[in-house]
Amino acid sequence: MKTPSVNGARLIESLRSMARIGATQKGGVCRLAATTEDRDARHLFVDWAKKANCEINVDQVGNLFCRRRGQNDELAPIILGSHLDSQPTGGKYDGAFGVLAALEVIRALNDNNIETLRPIEAVSWTNEEGSRFPPAMMGSAVFAGALKLSDALNTKDLDGCTLQESLSQIGYAGAVPCGERPVYAYFEAHIEQGPILEAESKIIGVVEGIQGIRWFDCTIVGEEAHAGPTPMHARRDALIGAAHLVQRINAIAVQNKPYGRATVGQFRLFPNSRNVIPGKVSLTVDMRHPDPDALASMGGSLRTQFETTCKETELSGNLEEIWYSPPTNFELTCVHIVERAAQLRQYSNMRIVSGAGHDAKYMADVCPTAMIFIPCKGGLSHNEMEDAEDVHLVAGTQVLLDAALIKAMEEE
Repeated sequence: MKTPSVNGARLIESLRSMARIGATQKGGVCRLAATTEDRDARHLFVDWAKKANCEINVDQVGNLFCRRRGQNDELAPIILGSHLDSQPTGGKYDGAFGVLAALEVIRALNDNNIETLRPIEAVSWTNEEGSRFPPAMMGSAVFAGALKLSDALNTKDLDGCTLQESLSQIGYAGAVPCGERPVYAYFEAHIEQGPILEAESKIIGVVEGIQGIRWFDCTIVGEEAHAGPTPMHARRDALIGAAHLVQRINAIAVQNKPYGRATVGQFRLFPNSRNVIPGKVSLTVDMRHPDPDALASMGGSLRTQFETTCKETELSGNLEEIWYSPPTNFELTCVHIVERAAQLRQYSNMRIVSGAGHDAKYMADVCPTAMIFIPCKGGLSHNEMEDAEDVHLVAGTQVLLDAALIKAMEEE
């Protein structure tokens, strides 16, 4: 059977329509998880999916599934998708491309009257970014059994609102049990979020796996004092200690090149007043590496540098690891299917390891899984200026369709 072609114009128009929800001045989007913007994006996705004759299901953590029935609807489905939530200053393709590429697969199958043996589901996972409710990839983690449902739902944002309350407010607190069902295969299309594909002039990244991630919450405590009367030698400035630590965190990543990554992404000062010496600083640390031993060593170095910084600056504090996502290798058969699909379409391609976390990480614990990357301009992501070529978006969706159709026609 000849695989049909996706409707590129329809895909691009869908992406542009979705990008208007939560649009920012610089061309990006702000759709934090379980906000009104996230609600509106979900509504639009559901509306399109219903028009494509999909059955809609929302599970207990808000994961949104749009199901196209198969010849044997009792068989485990092929699931395709990503997420619709974003960073506060996010790009219009991060996540949304994978969700709408999955929808386009269903639409293309409908256009060509192709009935698959297995059902195919397009999914939008809840709170992939972890920006409002840490940790990241929350919806897929609960689905895979890596995170307790109660822990996810009770997670609070900085204003003290729980995920459960927020999902109820936007109408996506579902009743369907989260997980607890077989999945035959999972494919996720995504922009690379890095510069490698563009630098190598490749259209398709055949993703072999995802590097490991460790998240830490750090607090450094000194003493608030008046900025004017307090001599420099008498100060216990928490921000000075934090500044020293940030430099050392960066050095840890450099010492573990070329794959080591370390980022301090959030910084909160107390009391955060212009003329008061900071008495407390809270910061977050994100560490990544594809080698679990190297990542463990980086975490050990962080603790050592934290203790050294506190001792040298006569400050105190606390360092807590709040999340660990081990490195993940994708199932070779699915990886080969993606690679072969790219080759048959004559798309230039290369094997690649993801530097970012994705929902595919947790789905790999549930079923055979693979990812499809396309280039993003300048390797820029988590940024309003994030962009991708239309031709690459279409190519990635075509490979997704080709790969999904192979698995959807398998009996076992």
